Amino acid sequence: MLEFRTFCNSDPPLLAEIWRSRGSIRGIPCKITPELLEQFVFSRPYFDYEGLILAFEGGRPVGFAHAGFGPNRTHDAISTELGTTCLIMVRPDCNETKVAAELLSKSEEYLASRGTKVIYGGAISPLNAFYLGLYGGSELPGVLQSDAVSRNVYNAAGYKEIDRAIIFKADVHSFRAPMTRQLMQIRRRMLVNIEADFATNNWWEACTLGNFELTRYSLHARTGSSIVAHATLRNMNPTAITGSGGNVGLIDLHVDSRHRRQGVVSFLLSEIFHQLARQGVSAVEVQTMRDNAAAVGLYRKLGFQEIDQGIVFRKQ
Repeated sequence: MLEFRTFCNSDPPLLAEIWRSRGSIRGIPCKITPELLEQFVFSRPYFDYEGLILAFEGGRPVGFAHAGFGPNRTHDAISTELGTTCLIMVRPDCNETKVAAELLSKSEEYLASRGTKVIYGGAISPLNAFYLGLYGGSELPGVLQSDAVSRNVYNAAGYKEIDRAIIFKADVHSFRAPMTRQLMQIRRRMLVNIEADFATNNWWEACTLGNFELTRYSLHARTGSSIVAHATLRNMNPTAITGSGGNVGLIDLHVDSRHRRQGVVSFLLSEIFHQLARQGVSAVEVQTMRDNAAAVGLYRKLGFQEIDQGIVFRKQ
């Protein structure tokens, strides 16, 4: 018989053990420790003990689910109007389907008790309160296609797939931007400015991105200071610093509307990859929504390879 209770201060080792029991799945690293959970989950100022539910079978912990919310309109506090089950993690040596289904039901009860009007499945911006750096890739992707247990339980519970994120990866050392006349002209006219340890813009970003080193690359004309395009990258190894090796994630890419379709993104990314190669970085990951045809086409054109997808579920 399954029993459930909410989080206690002595639970981090139990949660880490459940997580590690899943083995290593792409996007769900197995080397999770209580210290990492403290860093990326429990230390959040909005962490609510009642939103993290554990399942036990015969006294043995067999799974957990964690519910959370996103920010309000001014990004200076949470809003419970929209909520999601951020993560469901179940041991493989139990009745996975039953445990996951009952954990999801408990999570929904918690969200409803907090006044949530629309319930989602999976963590993705802006419902990205927890687990960035521990699940997914450069950003939280919803429910990974490779996370079969979670994906199946949402489908069985009547959730509807409303969107998908495509996760791309490119090897830094084999990246080659197309050397066109257009790019050569951009190189003569523009410069890239690098701002290390870039500051977050608001309280919500400080909460969700504060554990990562952020680097901002800005492209501007040599004769002026206005920014033509910018990109923000974060380190993807929780214990590493960008430039010490491993992967980095591209989490923001913006081009001024007056300079779109002029090759500036290709030039900016080529300069970024050149810098990352010198720093010993191995690969860059990025994600974009499937319906963003322009971004999907650009990444494919530049040699990024699709490595996974994330599904956004909503309860009907």
